[in-house]
Amino acid sequence: MSDSFYVTTPIYYVNDAPHIGHAYTTVHADVLARWRRLHGDDVLFLTGTDEHGLKIQRAAEERGVSPQEWADTTSARFRDAWTLLDISNDDFIRTTEDRHRVSVQAFLQEVYDNGYIALDTYEGLYCVACEAYYTDDDLVDGLCPIHRRPVETVTEENYFFQLSRFEQPLLDYYAAHPEAVQPDGKRNEVLGFIKQGLRDFSMSRTSITWGIPLPWDPNHVTYVWYDALINYATAVGFGADPAEFARRWPVQYHLLAKDILRFHAVYWPAMLMAAGLPLPEHVFAHGYLLVGGEKMSKTSLNNIAPADLVPEFGSDGFRYHFVTDLHFGQDGDFSYEGMVARYNADLANNFGNLASRVLNMAMSYCDGRVPDARADGPLRAQAAVAFETMEAAFPALDFSGAFGAVWQLIRDANAYIEDSAPWKTHKAGDAAATAAVLGDCLETLRIVALLASPLIPRAATELWRRLGLDGTPEQARLPESAQWGSVPTAGNPLEKGAALFPRLEPTL
Repeated sequence: MSDSFYVTTPIYYVNDAPHIGHAYTTVHADVLARWRRLHGDDVLFLTGTDEHGLKIQRAAEERGVSPQEWADTTSARFRDAWTLLDISNDDFIRTTEDRHRVSVQAFLQEVYDNGYIALDTYEGLYCVACEAYYTDDDLVDGLCPIHRRPVETVTEENYFFQLSRFEQPLLDYYAAHPEAVQPDGKRNEVLGFIKQGLRDFSMSRTSITWGIPLPWDPNHVTYVWYDALINYATAVGFGADPAEFARRWPVQYHLLAKDILRFHAVYWPAMLMAAGLPLPEHVFAHGYLLVGGEKMSKTSLNNIAPADLVPEFGSDGFRYHFVTDLHFGQDGDFSYEGMVARYNADLANNFGNLASRVLNMAMSYCDGRVPDARADGPLRAQAAVAFETMEAAFPALDFSGAFGAVWQLIRDANAYIEDSAPWKTHKAGDAAATAAVLGDCLETLRIVALLASPLIPRAATELWRRLGLDGTPEQARLPESAQWGSVPTAGNPLEKGAALFPRLEPTL
């Protein structure tokens, strides 16, 4: 039986429109999911939308619609964006679904019955934009530290989750499982936050109705973060399908931006401990995707949508840039000019040029059929290195390192063609030498199409087809299919086709 592999993005708040910051997380999760599927794993890749809370209720009121209508409209924009980017999510969860209400209420009841939720009166500083309470020390110039907006003073009777009781258990857990929060610098931030002392936090509201009622006190609805985090358990059957939950949980990877690390590496693990459930294997917090040195926001002019870029670069070009041009985990600065340069250098000149010249020569010199690849071909070792590098890089989520190895193989193949000059051996009438070089290059292209398919699925699938291979790269299996000569190809009909990545001229 194949291994279960569960990877998530955050669920995105529906008061935002999808921008390239959301896409940055989602594309990386998609690449990871596709890579694990190539290994035959039983993958569940989850994304979705967070639809409860005061911010949504107010936004709907301003527009004269119900919160559900507003959530329906805005949630659809995320689905459309992920379709545009060829995101292969297996599930799309919405916190307004009945299955989520069932799961949240079952989770809440478990934590309440275990004695970790208590009623109290709270007065505090609340940011509507991020649905979080802050202390005076948290504020920056009197404003929310995340959104730089004024906070509100809120006083009401709430139920509190007793987070303070998990201070030492969390420290003990992370001491025993240092891999649970990555990268290392982010784990150190989490440990520092915990060591400063954890405060119990309000997890219910009576002042709003747009939320999931507490099962033991329906006058209260669940605080949005407590509700939202449980989506990861909902999607694998918590409260509804115990067998599926036991098979799928714990999640292997939560991928998220660093501004919500505290919720995922402090609040969420404590909530799971309170419910008596295993903790996530890995919480990976990446940096911000910056534009002109500034973090994207709903109110700033740097809020670039995927739909602004895909018509020019294609979904593959978009995916390639955001995965390979920035080191996952660190802040990265986006520029349109940099995206054009990367597309032309790596996709048009290297990948596309290799495919075009090899297919063109094979069509002309080998009667449009794949010749035998030599068992000891000179590119065999480089192909093995590329796969081995990817296998080592993916567990550390070193996406740029993984695909950098594929593009090194492409460069090696281009250099090999220059050195071997099959056009010269063909002109000299040495059909065997010509076929040997092109056979090696076509086998390299097969392996490149396979290894690049999680990143550029459209181009990889088209190249696979032009090589006369059956099915798609996604249907192949690693590690076997990455082995040199493992797939019989000799005699397959070839197709030249148009350029996979035509060069671009900047339009902005």
